Amino acid sequence: MKARIDAAGTADWHSDAGTVMADLDKSVRTTGSHSIQRKRTPGTWTSSRSDWKQTIAPTTSLHAKHYDARLPWYTIYPTVSEFTTAVGADACAKWLKGLPADEAVSLYLHIPFCRTMCWYCGFPTRITRREASIVEYLSVLGEEIRLVAEQAPQGLPVSDVHFGGGTPTIMPPAEFLVLMQILRRRFAFKKAATVAVEIDPRTFTPKMAEALEVAEVTRASLGVQSFDLTVQTKINRVQCEAIVAAAVENLRRHKVSRINFDLMYGLPHQTVQSCVQSATTAAAMRPDRLAVFGYAHVPSYRKNQRLIAEAALPDVAARAEQAAAIADTLIAAGYRQIGLDHFALPDDELALARSAGRLRRNSLGYSADTCQAVIGFGPSAIGRLGKGYVQNEIAQSSYSRRIAAGHLATARGCSLSVEDRVRADIIERLMCNLEVDVPAVCAAHGFDPVPLLDRAERLSRLAEDGIVDIDNGFVSVRQEHGFVLRSVAAAFDAYLDRSPY
Repeated sequence: MKARIDAAGTADWHSDAGTVMADLDKSVRTTGSHSIQRKRTPGTWTSSRSDWKQTIAPTTSLHAKHYDARLPWYTIYPTVSEFTTAVGADACAKWLKGLPADEAVSLYLHIPFCRTMCWYCGFPTRITRREASIVEYLSVLGEEIRLVAEQAPQGLPVSDVHFGGGTPTIMPPAEFLVLMQILRRRFAFKKAATVAVEIDPRTFTPKMAEALEVAEVTRASLGVQSFDLTVQTKINRVQCEAIVAAAVENLRRHKVSRINFDLMYGLPHQTVQSCVQSATTAAAMRPDRLAVFGYAHVPSYRKNQRLIAEAALPDVAARAEQAAAIADTLIAAGYRQIGLDHFALPDDELALARSAGRLRRNSLGYSADTCQAVIGFGPSAIGRLGKGYVQNEIAQSSYSRRIAAGHLATARGCSLSVEDRVRADIIERLMCNLEVDVPAVCAAHGFDPVPLLDRAERLSRLAEDGIVDIDNGFVSVRQEHGFVLRSVAAAFDAYLDRSPY
């Protein structure tokens, strides 16, 4: 994935960047319906390995017209730019108390440390080689877990845990085991709970692999990005195929059998050929899932990205070709396309959820988990607690001070209105299935669909260009145009008009 809780002010390749939004043209309004010309099965790729270029080439001009890298990735809605300090620790405590005691929740824990800085990175992290700094932070994190658990119903069940960062496996193995013990003591882990950890293959050790097995970790997500040495050098993340293969073997030996890879396109000096080679190499290792993200270059928000030469970055048309080539390569290797940017083997729970219509998209990305609530721990972490979203202090120093004072670390958030929930459901269905029955979603909430559709100005432009089909409020995105899926979802985003762009 990396699917993880987003932090305000960051615009990485798969987060909802609170301050990186689009200024949309409002001059065109929806004027009518468009009949569906052909029905495609969402989540499938229709071209063969030999003809992907012919299929994609005619669409690149449309992608350039409708693609906007500044748009949110819609892992949550409303996005973090709508969070305010009006929702703080008091609201968080109230919402925690209101969680149903018998409904499982997901947990996210942010570990904001890395050994080196990858130049493409958009996540909140610190570079450290001091183990003492990490141990000190984990002590604060443990205290936050206690504070939160005391506000939530006792014995709250947990079905999904995700460690993100940063580099979670930077933790000393013994300290990671202590942290897991704290979580299990404070919450009631379900027997089949998923515990997932993000891993940097370059620093992954055999001792950490042993700790993951002891802690009953079930899934690992490895940051691969690219196997092209030229690209790796230009993003300050050099890791050969052998390093990744060794990490995979180590994980499987220690019963962490479900493995994810992250790949990227749109990186400096990246080409279609190098993308295909990286995807082929990755697929040969048979990870259960792959997430394929487009690099978002926002050096005004991330100083480390200023080290990347903008002249070496591919343009929109090249990015579209790279994304299509990777998709075609993975599907030819036996993977199924899931939503916007994920691929899974047919027996993976994500593919099964997609087939059964149970696929979700939340602050942890695409998920088969049906939890309605996510509790976030650590600086910048976001949680969804039924009534709305809450976000912790972003700066680690501010976060630590709040916890040391015995207070929840919540700094801001937003309360969800009925309209927010309707739009969130519509956007989630689009992002998961590439189609949505807008009137049906509105009916489930007792909401009138007519004003909502009439205000979706982008839809008519997208329909005129063949990106979407609309029939009596049923909106479907043609699979070959999945590259601009976010632009379709943005048609239902009521907040973009007030974005800083």
